This record gives sequence, structure tokens and C-alpha cells, in this order.
Amino acid sequence: MADIESKNEIDTSPISPVRPTATHVRQNSLEKHLQHRPDPQDLKNRHILLDTNAAPALQAAAQELERQRATDSLKKGLEKRPNREELVERNILPDSTAAPGIQGQQKELEKHMRADSLNEKIANRPRPEDLVKEGVLHEDPTAADALYEERIEEEYAKREGGA
Repeated sequence: MADIESKNEIDTSPISPVRPTATHVRQNSLEKHLQHRPDPQDLKNRHILLDTNAAPALQAAAQELERQRATDSLKKGLEKRPNREELVERNILPDSTAAPGIQGQQKELEKHMRADSLNEKIANRPRPEDLVKEGVLHEDPTAADALYEERIEEEYAKREGGA
């Protein structure tokens, strides 16, 4: 009975070992790529496919009109743009002809120069006694502490006398 069953089975194994041909490999590769192909909506979201309902013959013209509209909008915006002098006047742009890469150092240098100038002026300012002698000040500002004490005592006297 084993002989009868083995005679009914057909041997389908190839005579020679099967080697994949180049076309078979390319066909499998193409099938893999088609299985992982993005859907049309994803391509439209990534702006690869045009998202339009226009006929294919009109799509190029519609795209050109859209590009022209964007160009006109940019030109209109550039015409309204204020010039450099106005931006400097409104303190939007720095009033500097230095390269943008060194404008930070230039601003820092100006700040230090201003601080040095102020320190020099403070160091060379006249004493309060000299200003009183010249008539610029009426009283010595260093005597403000004494004046403060005197006014506080007057205030206390007013409160005590009025109560």
C-alpha cells in the first residue's frame, strides 16, 4: 500500500537547483517598494502631488497663476517696506556701517567708551564748596544730613505742640 501511495504523488522538485535570475530579484524588489508606497493623501500633504480638482491640462496654468499671485503679493509688500534711513530713525536698525558680524563688538565698545567718559567727568567734577563759592549752588549738599536732622526735629516739635 505504501508503494501505491508513493506512485500517486508527483515529484515537483526541480531537476537543477533554482537560482533566482536578475529579473526575478528586480521583480521582488519592485513589489516590496510598491507595498511600502505612500498613499496619495500623504503625497499631497507633503506637496509632492498637486492637491487640485482641475483637469490635468489646466493644472500647469493654475500653478503658474498661483505663483504669479504670490509674486505680486511679495512685490506689493516690498514696495510698502520702509527704507533704511526710516528704520534707523525709528531705532529698528542700528546706525552703523560696520559689518553685521562685528556690530555686537562695536556696540560693546561704545558702551565702554561712554562709561569711561562718565567716570572721567565724575572724577574731574568740582567740589561742592567750590560751586557754592562760584554761586552755582546756594548751600552745600553735604550739609543735607544736618538739614534733614533739623527738619525732623521741627516736625516733632509741631506734632508735640499741636497735640
